[in-house]
Amino acid sequence: MYCINCGVKLETSEEICPLCGTAVCHPDVKIDREKQLYPKGRIPEIKHRSKAFNGAVIIMFLIPIVVSFLADFHFDREIRWFAYVLGALVIGYTVFALPLWFEKPNPVIFTPCVVAETIGYLLYINCVNGGGWFLSFAFPVAGGFGLIATAVVALLYYLKKGKLYIWGGAFILTGGFIMLIEFFMSITFDIEFFGWSLYPLSVLVLLGGLMIYLAINKSAREVMERKLFF
Repeated sequence: MYCINCGVKLETSEEICPLCGTAVCHPDVKIDREKQLYPKGRIPEIKHRSKAFNGAVIIMFLIPIVVSFLADFHFDREIRWFAYVLGALVIGYTVFALPLWFEKPNPVIFTPCVVAETIGYLLYINCVNGGGWFLSFAFPVAGGFGLIATAVVALLYYLKKGKLYIWGGAFILTGGFIMLIEFFMSITFDIEFFGWSLYPLSVLVLLGGLMIYLAINKSAREVMERKLFF
């Protein structure tokens, strides 16, 4: 909580700002801080999503699968592009719907699963189209981003402090990896290395450096908290 006049950080128990004297709340209103929100023994329990809700989500994913299959088979009685839609929907189900089946889904487990599904999906597309871009481009790019995402998720999930350090390092690492993506593109598709990756690299390095600076400098971090209210 912050003072609306000078912006100094206040404790929740304070009624007057110790710096400028501005009233935090109306001086004539007495707040009963001991009063409970709910009577004893009648605290509402958090209800988890039912299996019926999860079943409805499955049906929502089955509808586009069935429609896509029928549409693909209807025109020439052959299955041509249905597998692309099916693979994308399976990845989407793993990301958005599968965690709903668990009371406390662990993102450290789901993140590498999604990465593995994405790599398998790209491998299928490469094999069907006879392309030669999987090993030299798709696999290192998807695998690299998967490693970065898994590391960030694991650190944020298991560590209680240092989130600014984690995000700052993630931005800097992602910026460096984008340069590798341009290198993989130039090798795989015989494209000249223009150096366009320097632009996102510079932006991400500056953002990552700013987060690390805020993590180190407590006073600067508090100023940003007062200005941005986070």
